[in-house]
Parts: sequence; C-alpha cells; structure tokens
Amino acid sequence: MSIPQQGGSAPIERREELAEYLAVGCKPKEQWRIGTEHEKFGYCRDTLQPLPYWGERSIKAVLQGLSEQFGWTPLMEGDKVIGLTKGGANVSLEPGGQLELSGAPLETIHQTCEETNQHLAEVKAVADRIGAKFIGLGVAPIWTREDMPIMPKGRYGIMKAYMQKVGTHGLDMMFRSCTIQVNLDFASEADMAQKLKVAMALQPVATALFANSPFLEGEPSGFTSYRGRIWRDVDADRTGIPDFIFEDGFGFESWVEYALDVPMYFVYRDGLYHDVSGQSFREFLDGRLPSLPGEKPTLSDWADHLTTIFPEARLKKFIEMRGADGGPWRRICALPAFWVGLMYDQSALDASWDLAKSWTSEERNTLRADAAEFGLRAKTPDGRTMQELARDLVRIARQGLKSRAKAWGFDTDEAHFLNDLQQVIDSGETAADELLRRYQTDWNGDVSRIYADYSF
Repeated sequence: MSIPQQGGSAPIERREELAEYLAVGCKPKEQWRIGTEHEKFGYCRDTLQPLPYWGERSIKAVLQGLSEQFGWTPLMEGDKVIGLTKGGANVSLEPGGQLELSGAPLETIHQTCEETNQHLAEVKAVADRIGAKFIGLGVAPIWTREDMPIMPKGRYGIMKAYMQKVGTHGLDMMFRSCTIQVNLDFASEADMAQKLKVAMALQPVATALFANSPFLEGEPSGFTSYRGRIWRDVDADRTGIPDFIFEDGFGFESWVEYALDVPMYFVYRDGLYHDVSGQSFREFLDGRLPSLPGEKPTLSDWADHLTTIFPEARLKKFIEMRGADGGPWRRICALPAFWVGLMYDQSALDASWDLAKSWTSEERNTLRADAAEFGLRAKTPDGRTMQELARDLVRIARQGLKSRAKAWGFDTDEAHFLNDLQQVIDSGETAADELLRRYQTDWNGDVSRIYADYSF
C-alpha cells in the first residue's frame, strides 16, 4: 500500500480541481510508461514464520540492509523506517510485512525485467545475510491471522480497526495476501474510459491466468486464487467492478463522484494519521469532518484518498491493474506484457473491448467470482471456457506487443514475455494447479514444502 502522497499542500478551492488532478495523467503516446509493482512474503529460513518488523532478522533489517548495501534512501514515519526510494522507484511495506517494489515508470517491459532482476538480487543478498527468504504467492499458505505481525505505519492501525466493521476478509487482504500490479497511462479522457472498461471487464482473466494461491493455513482452500476470494468480502463500498464505469459518458468526473462517497480511512497531517474512518470526502470538502472540524482538504489528501479505493482496476493519474496474484519472476514480467499488449496498441484495445462489451453486470461479477474459484475452467458469459478466452486475449496481446516493436538486444519486440502465459494456456495448468498437483504427489500433503521449492 502507498506511502503518503504528494499532490499539493494548499487547500482545495474549487471542486473541479479533483477531476483536474486525474486529467493531469493524460499523456501523448510517446510518453506512456509502464510501472510494475510486486509484493512478496518474507520469512525466517529456519522456522518458516513471517518476518517481524523488529530484530536482527526482520523487515527493518531488510530495509536497513537495502539502504546500506545498495544505496536506497530511507523513508521515515517518526523514528521508524517504513520504506525506501531510489531512481523513481519505492520499496514499501504492506500491513503484514509483505515487501513491495513500486517500480519506476519505464518505457519497455525489457527494462521492467531488468529492474525486477536487480531488486530481487538485492533483496536476496540482504535476506541471505540475516537468515531470511522471500516467496511470491497470492496468499500466505500456512500462516494464520494470529501469526502475522503488523507493520508500524499509522494508516494500518486505522485500517485494521475499520476493516473488521465492513467485511469478513479485510484482515486477510491486509496481512496474508500479495499481488503483482501494473500501472499504465492514457492519452485522453476518452482513452482512459475505454482502457478502464477493458481493465475492469477482463481483470478476471488475469485472476485466472495468474492464480497462485490455492492454500490456506496448510490445506487446499477450494480456490485457485484464494486472494480473489478474499477480495469479494473486504469492503463493498470500495471494491469490485463498479457498474457506472460501463455507462455512456463515463469520465473523470464520474470517478470523482464515486470517490467522494467511498468512506475515508484517515487524514495525514504533520506526520500523523488522524482516524476519520467511515466519514466522507464530501464532508471534508465542506470542512465538516466531525474528527477535524473546519479542516479543509488539500490535493495531497485527495491523492491519499484515491489510494484507499480498491476496485479491480483503479484510476489515479494512471490506471492500475489489480487482479493478479503474487508470483515468481517470470510472472512479474508476464503481467505487464499481458496488459501493455492489450492497452498500448489501439487495434488490440478495440479487439479486447469487442470480446467484453456485451457482458451484463451480473455476467461480469459471476466471471470475477468463478475466476477465483475455477481458474481457467471457469465459464465465460458466451459459454466458452476461461482458457479459450485467455487464449484469444494472449494472441491479441502478442500482436499488440509486436506492433509496439520495442527492441532490446536480439529481441525485436516484447512478445516473448508472454511465453509463460502461453504455456499455461496450452497446458491448462496454472501455477495454482501445479501447486495442488505437487501437494497431492511429491509433497505428500505437506504444504510447507512450498517454501523450499518456490522461494526466490
């Protein structure tokens, strides 16, 4: 989750500033970039228990090691290091100690993979020294809620208390899940609207293709992506696939109207998080927050609030794809390849929308639920399997990447980053299916074997 955002410290004077903040994201195609985020679980090598924040073998030790050995600049909250920054990228902490790289805005997927390689090598070097390891999965496979530490970031205490009031799986989302995400640009309001519709409608395909969380507390969960199951019961006010996205005339102002009514978590002032959970940004605009009477929001407050909205795809000054489980290196590169191929070529974007534009709200939501449970075996609204739909989309994405023609060394384009997904489609076996197969065969029902075989 995000570090405090920078949007401006002056109070918002005009309501129009909220939509204008989003519209600043419009860029000509030659300036479109790719920002890839990936989270992973850290654990103690001998006990297989999650890393605490404090101690010689801890998340704090990892952050300090990255700073001291590799030149990352610490980000502090009070006297505690809660993140790092370097060269346009950030390392941040999720609530349960999951370590996230929010990558720099890069031009090509080749560069994204170089960045990923460098980051994972640095993390491994520090982890090896302190007796820790990291693993990329969608959900922690053996740990209970009680096993999970809580990181010392002010927003997380507020969120933890509020989550328990609005859903049954909010704490699982916070403490026991990991994701890979990609952030993409748009040229105009109309381009944003088309991309966000495609992203929302087709996010279940990413959930199925990247399914990598079939276990919970040492047992098969009954889902290929238990992370996808978790997100269905976190907080209905801020999650899911909002129907208004698909209405005629959708644009920046539509998103503002939606975001104004998503309950707030906090207001960040002078290094402190103030609990305003459940209150409205509309009230904040009018200076009517009961917790902070007379206080008016800044654009930094607006930017912070936008980071607390969690639909399947999210609009900020870019579009964030949120449906995929955490995973190994090759999936970190495959996710941006999938979405860049579909989104950054107009013919591919149009072809993608053609596949989904006739779906109803009920069909979209059914597909979302079924993707988490059945993966590639889910049925699509037109009666095909998810595997068949994914095959079509990967073919479209491959052509989109070839049209981009971003060369690197002997590679004439970025299409080979889809090869892992093509293998999944051809075999019909997702990462989750592979894990379940190994659980039933060579692991002899011992889920803890996953750590030795799948850690970075």
